Amino acid sequence: MITFSRPAKALVFGTTGQLGIELARRAPRGVEVVALGKDAADLRKPASCADIIASADADIVINAAAYTAVDAAENDRETAHAVNAEAPGAMARAAAARRVPFLHVSTDYVFDGAGSRPWREDDPVAPLGAYGETKLAGERVVMEASGEHVILRTAWVFSAHGRNFVKSMLRLGAERDVLSIVDDQRGGPTPAADIAHALWTVAQALHGGGGQSGIYHFAGAPTVSWADFADAIFAEARLPRRPHVRRIPTSEFPTPARRPSNSALDCSRIRAAYGIEQPDWRAGLAQVISELEEGR
Repeated sequence: MITFSRPAKALVFGTTGQLGIELARRAPRGVEVVALGKDAADLRKPASCADIIASADADIVINAAAYTAVDAAENDRETAHAVNAEAPGAMARAAAARRVPFLHVSTDYVFDGAGSRPWREDDPVAPLGAYGETKLAGERVVMEASGEHVILRTAWVFSAHGRNFVKSMLRLGAERDVLSIVDDQRGGPTPAADIAHALWTVAQALHGGGGQSGIYHFAGAPTVSWADFADAIFAEARLPRRPHVRRIPTSEFPTPARRPSNSALDCSRIRAAYGIEQPDWRAGLAQVISELEEGR
């Protein structure tokens, strides 16, 4: 269990998404969480987000909000850039002015997905689309703010909340006998609960005067394809009948935005700096499906 050495107040932007919900559920003892949803903090208006930080007596700021509609971003770059780049930059500058650590969540989409080895934090970035471009722009303005910060890149997030691959597969699996799932995109599914735990661990270290600013990778293991992940979901779930997973190449499932073929992330840096181990997503999957089944 994470426990802060002294009381702290944390501002959390993005409270209704998968990660925001898990951050609230897993807040450490001694931490007062001020949850800021869309009604309180509109990331399309970056200056208002900065004003909230400037006027708040906070010890930690966590940005768990983002424009995550990957395909929609191709035709809505202005909004995606405001939410994913301009708002985090304004937040980071406001946090730096108050000497408050700023934690920001980014994505594997900053890479082009080439090769087969897991991506390291210092590998060249080359986003394939608007979503990745705006998230990369967000990383850069956070770093340029020159305050104490941690940027956490993650991938393939899932939970019992919101929209995600697990919930889509369970819904479609209950309706169809055969599902065609991409088998040539590989990555590490990551439970939102584990991301929340990692962020609170980092926040604890920064609040206590330790920790190191920079970019860190955090994603689940082992690396699998979307088809592999779907098979694992159906094996874990209690569906009346288990659908067949037809494995297809990306070329058979075209989308407006290109996806990285290789989304695997090397997570050794965060282990060395913060002692955070790469989670086994299969344990998280069992917990998420159990939660979903209990909520029926």
